[in-house]
Amino acid sequence: MKCNRIENILSERLKRVLEDINVSTELQEIRLRVDKPILIYWGNKEFFVGNDLKLRTTDENCLYATNDDIKEVLEYISKHSLYAYEEDIRNGYITIEGGHRIGLAGKVVLENGKVKTIRNVSCINIRVSHEMKGCADHILPYIVNDGLIHHTLIISPPKCGKTTLLRDIVRQVSDGFMNFCGVNVGLVDERSEIGGCYRGIPQNDIGKRTDVLDSCNKGEGLLMLIRAMAPQVIALDEIGNKDDIDAIEYALNAGCKIICTVHGNSIKDIKDKPKLQELIERKLFKRYIFLENQNNIGDVKKIYDEDHKMISMLVDKRVLKES
Repeated sequence: MKCNRIENILSERLKRVLEDINVSTELQEIRLRVDKPILIYWGNKEFFVGNDLKLRTTDENCLYATNDDIKEVLEYISKHSLYAYEEDIRNGYITIEGGHRIGLAGKVVLENGKVKTIRNVSCINIRVSHEMKGCADHILPYIVNDGLIHHTLIISPPKCGKTTLLRDIVRQVSDGFMNFCGVNVGLVDERSEIGGCYRGIPQNDIGKRTDVLDSCNKGEGLLMLIRAMAPQVIALDEIGNKDDIDAIEYALNAGCKIICTVHGNSIKDIKDKPKLQELIERKLFKRYIFLENQNNIGDVKKIYDEDHKMISMLVDKRVLKES
């Protein structure tokens, strides 16, 4: 079980904290900052840890993270050889078995103006990888219609579940669903969050016909996939810069369908990104999916067509409005 592996990288006292909570589905993040309160994000809420090792909503008599807590986590995740993970550390995180991502912050060492490594790590963010198989079930009929896959852009502010939704879309487009036969999908997983690769092997289920380039920048990775793997669909997380858009243009010319995500709250927000604006005004994307949090992460999904007309609104798995 993935979450059992999370417990295996923690200090003994932190393991005891997790004994009383459901880590299998609800645990989202554990944040450790030296000499600051330990914070746990569980069930979409923030908690401190009391001296009795119980979760609480106030910081009164709470536990503070120590340098030893940080060192112990680093030793576990690196198997006592942090030097072997220099390349990952340069990117600011290490992905461990199970697909969980450990973000690091501390003293940055530069070489020729670029990050060489991070020393004296003082902050750790343990992000628990969760799969929500089936969360795209009610979205897919709007993305795939009569065997035709629409170019799709998923939009939301942070922590609304767009990466989770994209992962399930990739899985189902790759495997096939209902009357749709699966197709080859190329996934560029720049931050190792979709596939959650550990030593190159996806720890999450991203489908039987999916090829993944892990920890590769999106622009370069997209070109590599098209040249080498001939995908019918390209999936990307958090596009936005010029290189991303240029690579998407290349994929379009190669006949690929694009399914990707971007930060934003509205069409106006994403139009402020100059290169992305061009694609929107050309009506490249046939489906826009906006995610919002109402009671749970991403439980509200509004679907728009290329003319920015809302064609459906889903709350949880119920269709509330269609036009």
